[in-house]
Amino acid sequence: MYVLGIETSCDETSAAVIGGAGRVLSNVTASSLNLHRKYGGIIPEIAFRMQLDSIAGVCDCALGEAGLTLNDIGLIAVTNGPGLAGSLNVGVNFAKSVSFSAGIPLTAVNHLHGHIYANFLSHRGIKFPFAALIVSGGHTSIYRVEDCDSMEEMGSTADDACGEAYDKVAKILGLGYPGGPVIERRAALSSGGSGLRFNCSAAGSRYGFSFSGIKTAVLYYVSSLKRSGARVPAGTVNDIAYAFQEAVVGTLADKTFAAASDRHLRDILVGGGVAANSRLRREFERRAAKTRIKVFFPEKRFCLDNGAMIACLGRSLYRKGVRAGTELGLDLD
Repeated sequence: MYVLGIETSCDETSAAVIGGAGRVLSNVTASSLNLHRKYGGIIPEIAFRMQLDSIAGVCDCALGEAGLTLNDIGLIAVTNGPGLAGSLNVGVNFAKSVSFSAGIPLTAVNHLHGHIYANFLSHRGIKFPFAALIVSGGHTSIYRVEDCDSMEEMGSTADDACGEAYDKVAKILGLGYPGGPVIERRAALSSGGSGLRFNCSAAGSRYGFSFSGIKTAVLYYVSSLKRSGARVPAGTVNDIAYAFQEAVVGTLADKTFAAASDRHLRDILVGGGVAANSRLRREFERRAAKTRIKVFFPEKRFCLDNGAMIACLGRSLYRKGVRAGTELGLDLD
């Protein structure tokens, strides 16, 4: 069965077609990121308007690249939350219209759970149950996953998401937006020998996160360097980026491996935009090598929001009997 997946939860407009065994036949994404850069964050109205303009073309392109037409599609899977309400409405209403007019079954997908399922596009032999870490610009959570329709949140961030903290620290350092890639690049230029250290705040639960404190610590440190009026040297910026990233990556690894160990789970799946971070991948793989726990990451092209992960999870939910119709609304929680 061919599945068309549609994802419009934030600034991307993405559509993909997958075939048997999760083979990705196309994955087309239009992003409004460049329009948001000067604002230092996502402006919902800008994202929404671009998605209105691009959704039909993106879906047509995905079908064309797959060499298929709507007559070949057996299921439409669409993200209905969480995310930006206006953006989600674009995808949901478009998917409902196509489903109704073409007589194609429809199913709804949780955006965060889709990030978990991005791993199934790249790996075979993943066995339930497993632990999953979702780490992105808007969310940081650990799940125990029993099946595609049974996911228990074990812990989440009490304030800033991990990706949000990267963005804010990059702004403090004058490095622009988005923060994740540039912080990673600048951290890699540091020798790591400056002795500078930051710590993430203690969270309220064993598997919870807090990233607002470390962002504030970076702000105070940079402010203290600027009191003399001098510009912060490039080497010092690199050292700050390194210390920040080491603290964040260490906290993510500590919490996730503790959750897997406590619940006797042998696999950890990581998803979300920050899952593309090379330092995060190396640290998780290093810790996995010292345990009997296996770690899975999606291909980097499937870490950001994409239609392929929505199609993949949608197909599994459909096989479980999950259906949606014209009454489908948004699930913003």
